[in-house]
Amino acid sequence: MSKGSALVSILFAFFCGLVIGNITTTGKGGQEATAEKVEGAAAAGADAKQDDGIERYQVPVTAAQPVKGPADALVTIVAVSDFQCPFCSRVEPTITQLMQDYKGKLRVVWRNNPLPFHQNAMPAAEASMEAMAQGGSDKFWQMHDKLFANQQAIERTNLETYATELGLDLTKFKAALDSHAHQAKIQADQALATRIGARGTPAFFINGRFLSGAQPVERFKEVIDDELKRADKLTKSGVSKAQIYATLTKNGLTAAKAEAPAKPEAPRRQPDPKAVYKVPVGTSPAKGPADALVTIVEFSDFQCPFCSRVEATVKQVVDTYGKDVRVVFKQNPLPFHQNAGPAAEFSMAANDEGKFWQAHEKLFANQQALERANLETYAKDLGLNVAKVKAALDSNKHKVQVDADQALARGLGAAGTPSFFINGRSLRGAQPFEAFKAVIDEELAKAKQLVAAGTPKGQLYAKIIENGASEPKFIDAPNAAAPAAAPAEPDADKVYQIAPAAKAPVKGNPNAKVVIQQFSDFQCPFCSRVEPTVKQIIDTYGAKVKVIWRNYPLPFHQNAMPAAEASIEVFEQGGSEKFWRFHEKLFANQQALTRADLEKYAEEVGGINMAKFKAALDSNKNKAAAQADINAVEKSGARIGTPSFFINGKLLQGAQPFEAFKAAIDKAVAEAK
Repeated sequence: MSKGSALVSILFAFFCGLVIGNITTTGKGGQEATAEKVEGAAAAGADAKQDDGIERYQVPVTAAQPVKGPADALVTIVAVSDFQCPFCSRVEPTITQLMQDYKGKLRVVWRNNPLPFHQNAMPAAEASMEAMAQGGSDKFWQMHDKLFANQQAIERTNLETYATELGLDLTKFKAALDSHAHQAKIQADQALATRIGARGTPAFFINGRFLSGAQPVERFKEVIDDELKRADKLTKSGVSKAQIYATLTKNGLTAAKAEAPAKPEAPRRQPDPKAVYKVPVGTSPAKGPADALVTIVEFSDFQCPFCSRVEATVKQVVDTYGKDVRVVFKQNPLPFHQNAGPAAEFSMAANDEGKFWQAHEKLFANQQALERANLETYAKDLGLNVAKVKAALDSNKHKVQVDADQALARGLGAAGTPSFFINGRSLRGAQPFEAFKAVIDEELAKAKQLVAAGTPKGQLYAKIIENGASEPKFIDAPNAAAPAAAPAEPDADKVYQIAPAAKAPVKGNPNAKVVIQQFSDFQCPFCSRVEPTVKQIIDTYGAKVKVIWRNYPLPFHQNAMPAAEASIEVFEQGGSEKFWRFHEKLFANQQALTRADLEKYAEEVGGINMAKFKAALDSNKNKAAAQADINAVEKSGARIGTPSFFINGKLLQGAQPFEAFKAAIDKAVAEAK
């Protein structure tokens, strides 16, 4: 449509009384179709082609979605969210503030996108939609608030409690959850989210403009204020307030650009559920008979909420199967859980005195209080020799054993927690009892056959795992495979094609065959924590490696993008040498990254033209360069947090210990020869 045709189209639509029904591309089911017509009717009399250079998406707003705010609001935010997602929870106060600041001008519409690796997200979404079915949007938002306020307690029993507290008909509520009455509608939301590129959560469409992640309130306001100006122009040209959203989004994109034209997706590799792994018991703490028919090796982390949650299931397994099962505990304290490592060592000190399982229960029961002082208190509570426990913690007596458990977990592809190996077969995540039962029953039958054939029970586990795999085994996922209850571990051998930066800070040998691209955020505590490990890598491997810095400022870290822009400007003016000095100052002062701080650190580095530095920050001159680093990851298809490292294209995520890097780098060195 040519520019200037808006008025002609408005008059034409008005006199012809056209009802435009192409706001949505799904239209499945009576409700969607009816709501589609309502939205189309609102659009009648308005031409949606806005040649303003703004990329927008068609995101239907129908009677089927929960809404708060006036129907004729000038700005509509469609929130695509997940009740178990911590980032979704984090952004909720921002949405509340926006509703207050733009009262009467803003409408928020909810779309569900429960991620497959959030075990309770789908049931929570179903509960929220049943609340809406019984009490409209008001009851939905009340349930919404309860779910986010109690994000760590959204199991089925909790959902029923919240329904009772909200005055819902509990019989109807239970029946809806039992029958999955709302699941089709939720899956339609998920399909829409996938189609328009909102794969992660939270995601927002502000009058159709895509904004991803738990962004700061200023970023929302930047878009909303711009949209209010555009809406004001439209109302002055004769478009009614009720028609604004439909007008702006009518001719928006119906699919994310990266997905159009759609290409068949190659089947993704997933762990082989039938593979048997060689998982030695060693001297790890165990309960149950040594000659049990089924041995369950658990890799866990005392600070991990999912590890805590699955403990009740493990107890149920033991209670159900009795002497037929043995549970072996191995340590895998994740690097971003600050107190998990000391807690693991404490449990092993308790094991020295024969009280591992008592310590295990005490630690999980007090998961939010695992500081050193707490551990010493627990030692006293458990009747341990407190002096010996303190000495063990001071000397890291058990760190070698903990590190060995972690190395074993990494080698088996079980980097996340909790992870289980049932007679060598992998089961990942805080799975329900039924998932354990299915594997255990199969393994019991096999074990009984081996015993009947003459294998002594005491040699059974060794026999089963003797030819087991020592590294991850994958199979191609079928095209029509249902989503897994928990995410597959990332394929450690996948090579991502990360577009190189035009210019980037480098340390190490510029001609090294092993290239480590470090994607980091100056405000991220885990990025700070991994810096000594990066130094150890350079010191250990010397000319064999080079490290390239790439910026990945997370949207919910308010000062991360300005810090990234400042570091780029220092690099522009002073090269890698000045950059790394500035980089060290930023990480050393991670809690002080305001504009004034950035200027102070640049002056302290020396040799920086401060007038140019300030001008660069004022104009956001380097923001595009930082965004280019983020875009390079997105285009590669990788999904990362910070810090993340691509070692010759292979992804290693998180503030991992040096041993994890060593294994990956040694492999890269061997492959590069």
